[in-house]
Amino acid sequence: MSVLDTRPTVRSGGLNAGFLRIELLRMLRNRRTVIFSLIMPPLFFVIFGTTSGYRNESFGSGNVTGYVMVSMAVYGAMLATTSGGAMVAVERAVGWSRQLRLTPLRPLAYVATKIIIAMVLGFFSVAVVFAVGSVLGAHLSASAWVGCFLIAWIGSLVFAAFGLFMGYLLPSENVMQLLGPVLALLSFAGGLFMPLHGWFETVSKVIPTNGVAVLARAPFAEPSAGAILLAIVNVLAWAAVFAGGAAVLFRRDTAR
Repeated sequence: MSVLDTRPTVRSGGLNAGFLRIELLRMLRNRRTVIFSLIMPPLFFVIFGTTSGYRNESFGSGNVTGYVMVSMAVYGAMLATTSGGAMVAVERAVGWSRQLRLTPLRPLAYVATKIIIAMVLGFFSVAVVFAVGSVLGAHLSASAWVGCFLIAWIGSLVFAAFGLFMGYLLPSENVMQLLGPVLALLSFAGGLFMPLHGWFETVSKVIPTNGVAVLARAPFAEPSAGAILLAIVNVLAWAAVFAGGAAVLFRRDTAR
């Protein structure tokens, strides 16, 4: 607390570079978060996406290995940003958020810091998967490499809001142990890990992961205009739900 009190930029109540650095270091010291966000997604990509058959099989303007790479990048970004947002549950449980309320740091600056840290971790998660994919046979056009990377990363902002929402909803130090299986289930149900067919495909279009997955693959998978529009609606709707829910719970929490 003394560190925050001695930094002049905190007195404005806005974002503070020192606080951002502290939060980032705290995040990186969490071995569980690092393993799930930066190690498991590229490992899954290596296990499931690098067979010779996938490297030689085309998908849209890329190959199936590229499809799996983008899927794992989205999954990694989801895990990273959800973890970053859900850290508020841990901090509430141990009393850290109450300590911060005794400083000049404004509550909105605290939330903004959480989102920034979550997105930084999400960026590195996507970057690691793409780096491994570039070495192990993923094939995409130059524009698709850039487009898929940016959409996978920016789209994960939805799950930063989801993490915040769940972090304020679940006052638990083990919140990610609860959310990890939920994210895996949402990924399967949303068609992130594999194409779905029949009524499974129809239902998947309302799952939060589906919109981000479709948009992240769009630069090479060449979906129809209708599919892209539906995916955009999906992303915006769930972003509004999660952000709105987080805002309501945040106001309730800070009013105590």
